[in-house]
Amino acid sequence: MCMEAYLQGQDLWDLIVGAEVEIPANTAENEEPRRKWKIKCGKALFALRTSIGRELIDHVRDVNSPKEVWEILERLFTKKNTARLQLLENELAMLTQGGMSISEYFLRVKGICAEISELDPDEKIGEARLRRFLIRGLKKEYSPFVTSINLNLENNF
Repeated sequence: MCMEAYLQGQDLWDLIVGAEVEIPANTAENEEPRRKWKIKCGKALFALRTSIGRELIDHVRDVNSPKEVWEILERLFTKKNTARLQLLENELAMLTQGGMSISEYFLRVKGICAEISELDPDEKIGEARLRRFLIRGLKKEYSPFVTSINLNLENNF
């Protein structure tokens, strides 16, 4: 949704769904429109490719049409992609704070949970489950904090 809005705002969305999906024919009268199309195409491809993670870049590395890149990404992100879902769930299960700051770690966990929820709307990760994932992977130095949270949760039930 954000990428669609960005492409619309940059006047690049027509390369995905509009009249500019195809490159203008290579004729003398189309020289300038063809040059402009290539520039717009490059901008759209740059935006699309730089907005995805490394694990997906191989899917679109050799694709030269913004429409094709969009279709590939749409296919990967909008349907229930079992392999991707499993990869994300495994990553979430194994994720620990490690060398990340607390805010980086929280953002990473929340990002993975959001992506899982998008891939499988029937199995959205709720707040309680999100908190459990966040707490589980914290560094040992946060043990007193985790203990106090767990005590508060037990007292509320």
